[in-house]
Amino acid sequence: MRYGLIAGSSRFPILALQTARQLGHDVVVIALKDNAPPEVEALAERCYWITIAELGKLIDILHKEKITDVIMAGQVRHTSLFSTLRPDWRLAKLLFSLPSRNTDALIGGVQQELEKEGIHLADSTLLLKPLLAVEGPITKRKPTDDEKKDIHYGRRVAGALSGLDVGQSVAISERACVAVEAMEGTDAMLRRAASLVNGRALRLVKASNRRKHLLFDVPVAGPGTIQTMAETGTTALAVDAGRTLLLDKDEMLALAAQHDIAIVGYPPEES
Repeated sequence: MRYGLIAGSSRFPILALQTARQLGHDVVVIALKDNAPPEVEALAERCYWITIAELGKLIDILHKEKITDVIMAGQVRHTSLFSTLRPDWRLAKLLFSLPSRNTDALIGGVQQELEKEGIHLADSTLLLKPLLAVEGPITKRKPTDDEKKDIHYGRRVAGALSGLDVGQSVAISERACVAVEAMEGTDAMLRRAASLVNGRALRLVKASNRRKHLLFDVPVAGPGTIQTMAETGTTALAVDAGRTLLLDKDEMLALAAQHDIAIVGYPPEES
């Protein structure tokens, strides 16, 4: 099988490409400048670098390579929306037509543009199903009663926010929401939360958007998440089972054990 892969940040696109190679798939990578890791070049059949503002160029590349199935892998820094990049005519036309510019609207609009061109946007976890979080305790250490209370409260908050497409994570301490993730990302959100709680323990709750598909914007956690949790006094992580990718899982769990952090997967709530 031959795929196109739009590569954003994190280890997500690298792991997807490594798996594709193991399965014998050829993958043409369209790497987003200032987002994608440079390692994607060595793992791709061919690699093109474009900016987030070049929708027309993306479509031209996919047609040139005769790609009809494309995967989005990795996150795109939301602050790119406020960069000095000028959208090409195709993206400008799309942006003008959108009622809002949140992730769902933007990527949903891109998906429609691709479909018009005969290009199908495939499930972003297509090559990484084994990395999706399972339901129940993921670490040997289970959450304490206090952690469970914070997690249950945090899941209510995160679930309410998920439909607004604001962010995917909340930081909770003593049944209070200390911080909500927005464009800054999970790590920056946790550091901000730590500055507000005077050394009290935090819990991190990540919730997936309640949309039915996994085409884009899939929650991701990995060793870097655990390092930031340890740095900020965050003792437990709750994720949506079957909808959250745990990258470099062995290293992640080893770090969690080292820092006495509990990780648990919960069944995602339906909208």
